[in-house]
Amino acid sequence: MCFNMNIPLNQKYISLIILTVQNAVLGLSMRYARTRPGDIFVSSTAVLMSEVVKLITCLVLVFNEEGKDLQRFFRTLHKTIIVNPIDTLKVCVPSLVYIVQNNLLYVSASHLDAATYQVTYQLKILTTAMFAVIILRKKLLCTQWSALMILVIGIVLVQLAQTITDNSIDATDQPEQNRMFGLWAALGACFLSGFAGIYFEKILKGAEISVWMRNVQLSLLSIPFGIVTCFVNDGGKILANGFFHGYNIFIWYLILLQAGGGLIVAVVVKYADNILKGFATSLAIIISCIASMYIFDFHLTLKFTAGAALVITSIFMYGYNSKNASTTQKQANFMQSQSDDEKLLP
Repeated sequence: MCFNMNIPLNQKYISLIILTVQNAVLGLSMRYARTRPGDIFVSSTAVLMSEVVKLITCLVLVFNEEGKDLQRFFRTLHKTIIVNPIDTLKVCVPSLVYIVQNNLLYVSASHLDAATYQVTYQLKILTTAMFAVIILRKKLLCTQWSALMILVIGIVLVQLAQTITDNSIDATDQPEQNRMFGLWAALGACFLSGFAGIYFEKILKGAEISVWMRNVQLSLLSIPFGIVTCFVNDGGKILANGFFHGYNIFIWYLILLQAGGGLIVAVVVKYADNILKGFATSLAIIISCIASMYIFDFHLTLKFTAGAALVITSIFMYGYNSKNASTTQKQANFMQSQSDDEKLLP
């Protein structure tokens, strides 16, 4: 795929800015929302509302795809969702996984500072690669496996740095936190993110359905799961204080940011190659670190800096080689076909 070469530079830079801001601001916003003074909202309700916003947004986009024809719009929805229930049920798996993943991200943001959360969550690159190999039968270059090893080492360094920091700083005026609990939540979210992303990619490639319609199916199935999660995990709090307890303008902004984040990336990713995506993620890590120092009194250590640098390096190594891996795979397929043709010759 070389279409990026023909895209004006200003569109590439706009894509870079959007990806960077989305990556950095979401982590910082989730951390602030969970540690701000005042009534704390129930995170499971925010996850549910995010799915509702995503559903409405995707319905509007599908309506626009259907030429803003209301009859054609409802006919498409009926044909895709009602007439093909088996196809819709395929989306049940990522629907449930995304709900659990988003709840885990809120748990992680409650117990890890924004910088550590941002770096640790990059482990989803490893889990995505792992599931791509298992489910999609993709092959990775040796340098890509090396990049994944560097990624793990970097994240371990970051966690060790935070262990030292936690032991040397008194947690006065801070909400009760459990760093290890936050770490396990982030690791669980990374694992689920990798699986859901690859599974979703597989079902997208397996049917002629637009990304927006797939997201409509996702949200329609995620919302019931989200309702169950709300009342199973936080039913007592919701019944006692109300569904929207602790909500204010900032929480609604966070819901819109979380709902729109994935959709924004889906739109702009075609303008940004792997190098630009890696650059955006790296910038987001740096922005999170700097912002955390001023907003959350985050203490930057040499070990954390070294770990973050290794994570950034691994992102560039993995992204750069993915293009080469695709080319290498095509060459291998071509050579195999040539070999097969030669075997057929008398």
